[in-house]
Amino acid sequence: MTDKEQRSDTHSEGKKYGTPKAYDPHFRGPVVNRSCTDVLCCMIFILFIMAYILLGLAAWVNGDPRRVAYPTDSQGYFCGQKGTPNENKSILFYFNLLTCTSPSVVVNLQCPTTQICVSKCPERFLTYMEIQFKYKNDSEYWTYYSQFCRTTFLKPVETLSQVFLDNDCPSAIYPSKPFLQRCFPDFSTKNGTLTVGNKTVFDDGSGKKRNAVELRRAANGINKALDARAIGVKVFEDYATTWYWILIGLTIAMFLSWMFVMLLRFTAGLLFWIFTFGVIGIIAYGIWRCYLEYNRLQEQPGSHLNAYTIGIQTDISMYFRLKQTWFALMIILCLLELFIILMLIFLRDRIRISIALLKEGSKAIGYIPSTLIYPALTFFFLSVCISYWAVVAIYLATSGAPIYKVIAPQGQCEHENKTCDPVGFNTTEIAKACPGAQCHFAFYGGKSLYHQYITTFQLLNLFVFLWLINFVIALGQCALAGAFASYYWALKKPDDIPPYPLFTAFGRAIRYHTGSLAFGSLILAIIQMFRLILEYLDKRLQKAQSNISKFLKCCLRCCFWCLEKAVKFLNRNAYVMMAIYGKNFCKSARDAFNLLMRNILKIAVMDRVTDFVLILGKILVAGCIGVLAFLLFTKRLPVIIEGPTSLNYYWVPLLTVIVGSYIVAHGFFSVYAMCIETIFICFCEDLERNDGSTEKPYFITPTLHGILNKKQLVPQKQQK
Repeated sequence: MTDKEQRSDTHSEGKKYGTPKAYDPHFRGPVVNRSCTDVLCCMIFILFIMAYILLGLAAWVNGDPRRVAYPTDSQGYFCGQKGTPNENKSILFYFNLLTCTSPSVVVNLQCPTTQICVSKCPERFLTYMEIQFKYKNDSEYWTYYSQFCRTTFLKPVETLSQVFLDNDCPSAIYPSKPFLQRCFPDFSTKNGTLTVGNKTVFDDGSGKKRNAVELRRAANGINKALDARAIGVKVFEDYATTWYWILIGLTIAMFLSWMFVMLLRFTAGLLFWIFTFGVIGIIAYGIWRCYLEYNRLQEQPGSHLNAYTIGIQTDISMYFRLKQTWFALMIILCLLELFIILMLIFLRDRIRISIALLKEGSKAIGYIPSTLIYPALTFFFLSVCISYWAVVAIYLATSGAPIYKVIAPQGQCEHENKTCDPVGFNTTEIAKACPGAQCHFAFYGGKSLYHQYITTFQLLNLFVFLWLINFVIALGQCALAGAFASYYWALKKPDDIPPYPLFTAFGRAIRYHTGSLAFGSLILAIIQMFRLILEYLDKRLQKAQSNISKFLKCCLRCCFWCLEKAVKFLNRNAYVMMAIYGKNFCKSARDAFNLLMRNILKIAVMDRVTDFVLILGKILVAGCIGVLAFLLFTKRLPVIIEGPTSLNYYWVPLLTVIVGSYIVAHGFFSVYAMCIETIFICFCEDLERNDGSTEKPYFITPTLHGILNKKQLVPQKQQK
């Protein structure tokens, strides 16, 4: 397509999607003389940040994170709290662990039994009934047993029924060990049989015989990670042994990512065509295989059978014994193969443009290498936002005084979940109406205005967190776009590239476009907040959903997901236009949308080719590091290098290295993707503004222009 045809085509599309840019002889890259944009949104954003800081200070004054780090007894005091009777008692003990299979555990996240803090866990089997007889001959029995009682007695004067009523002492204790600062039964396995304290059957203190399996089921009602202690210790040991190898692997991944970005300048086309023809070859092999299976089944008895004859089968392999299945697969693969070949034929010029842009992106990053360091700055900002959000959330959750709720062992009390006072609860009407009900600590709160709006503050904390996260990402995209736009609009590259382009673009984004970046990130944060609320309601109302509500939920989830992806794409391109022209968010988004619509086919092909090559690069980097780590951690490189000698689970550092390498590669290639997108938008602007003449020269490089247009570009020496 000639320049004239291309410009006429662009102008015809411009009637529908805006008017293309007119030639401006003074335009030489990102606008320098700018004014602040979206000032109102900037002020709102600053007010929200100030309110967020005040919220953090209020939470810090009222909250106590030790209440999360330490277990809490039935009175609301956490074990090990200084200035309380629990100061030297750091372990939580459950009076009757067998009640933890109650539905109340799932609903209230509390086991409906008395919980006290102790200095150590019981080490033997004893029941309160046994103590009443044994302490007369040996007072040591009661001395040992009384440390697990809520009230100190000189002797066990209460009857068993009174113990159950007042909850002053446990009816029985079992050999236990501390886990996560809680006393859990000391389980072991002998000859394939689960035991606790070398016993399989024991007395629960009320005259009933229980077995270790029942006790294990009750313990799992509180914590399903009883077996994770040993695994956690081994995993920690593996990390302590291999941490420097993991750092070496991530460093190599960083180097490989940099090398891949640099080599794309020379190998982008080769990589794309190799893997494209590889896909074509794989599909062709699938067609040939389906044809062989179809011929083989046609010659066998029962070849007349079809899917209607055999009906619906739970065994999927039954359908692969039908020739119609292989014939249908062959037709599908043939259509897919034909579609790919036709796309390659008709879109060959667009694909060449995409490959050329990949090469140009590598060249731009080579001229501005500081852009490869920017992901580290983004990671730092994101880490600060995440840490602040987590700290504020913990302090808000632990603000206030203890609030107590009624909990019934069987979950069948009309007063359940009502607030109560643990002092004298057993003499109240609720205790009489619901035998066995108890008044237990539920959460921290209060009656002040601050405590009444704790839930609202948590939602505000989450919303501002999402806003800040999206703002940090938007700031990075705008800064990178400004740097790469400076590269593109330099007439003589690299001589005309301004000094410190990334630093300059970052300063412009902060100084002039904070409000616009906040506006775009606000839209995205609102959408994400709606998605989170939808997911929360789905979890809470999962059992009460009908088929219609489930269908509507899936539709809403799909719509919000598509909306979020579309807004992210539009925002990213709006930030590029903002970095170039310095307009506000709405005008930049409008201009970006019109420009993209005028070049929709190029955009579609360019995005797919770029995504394909970059995903390939991420997998390649992570795969190379993963193979090396596997050979190292499994001791298969003893001749070359001596790796760690003793690992409990080699897959722990292996997966850490692979995932970490992928994240490192993603950080590098996100810069690359932003570079390609910026160069493409600048290229579209360039074609609409200029015609390649001496008066209106193209800013695009001659190599890339030779692929984009048939007309020869004016030599760089003649451009002024």
